[in-house]
Amino acid sequence: MIVLNAKGLYYRELNSKIREEIATGSQDIVVKNVNGQRYIGDGITGKARLTLKGTPGNDMAAFMNGLELFVEGNTQDSIGNTMNNGRIVVHGSSGDTVGYAMRGGEIYIRGNGGYRVGIHMKEYQETIPAIVLGGKAGDFLGEYMAGGVIVVLGLDLEESEEIVGSYCGTGMHGGVMYIRGEVDGYKLGKEVKVVALTEKDHEQINRYVKDYVGYFGGSYEDILAKPFSKLIPYNKRPYGNLYCGW
Repeated sequence: MIVLNAKGLYYRELNSKIREEIATGSQDIVVKNVNGQRYIGDGITGKARLTLKGTPGNDMAAFMNGLELFVEGNTQDSIGNTMNNGRIVVHGSSGDTVGYAMRGGEIYIRGNGGYRVGIHMKEYQETIPAIVLGGKAGDFLGEYMAGGVIVVLGLDLEESEEIVGSYCGTGMHGGVMYIRGEVDGYKLGKEVKVVALTEKDHEQINRYVKDYVGYFGGSYEDILAKPFSKLIPYNKRPYGNLYCGW
């Protein structure tokens, strides 16, 4: 295991050190004292495990392609931006635009996500990205979502807290969201409807919940004891009439 100290390092210097270690074959890298450094893990291809102790800055794991990235703390905005492959596990909460335009891999967050989680996610053939939130999500969850899977578990919320914010699924035209519990209709974008779960849906939910519990603990049975709402778009081209010739 390689241990790097991020204390006082400018983000470019820290990222250069991480890239050098991966390029020389290091498979298990721990970075301590992370404090807002941006772009960690961006564009890196490989199978190494990277553990960050602290709070990484914006755009962590953008365009990442294969790493296992564990964060022992919270993260800032836009983690997993246009991520291709790999896995992110956050033992805290995250900021806005988690998984922006994400096209592969998986993100697990123990706590909450901010606004516009999963905006413009997409999928291609068997490459299906996923975001799993243990807590709640802010407004515009799954906005313009074109593919992939979002699971929101709503664990440990106060009685006054709601599992999703307003405008959930606005512009959604692909993919699926599984929300544990019920979602008030006024919170949904006009492109979204709630439908019954199939056996395949239950299999998907079970798999993501099992992985979540594996990372963060909790009771698999208790989480699954509460029914999930399935949200899908009812129009694959909600804005097609705005473009001439379409």
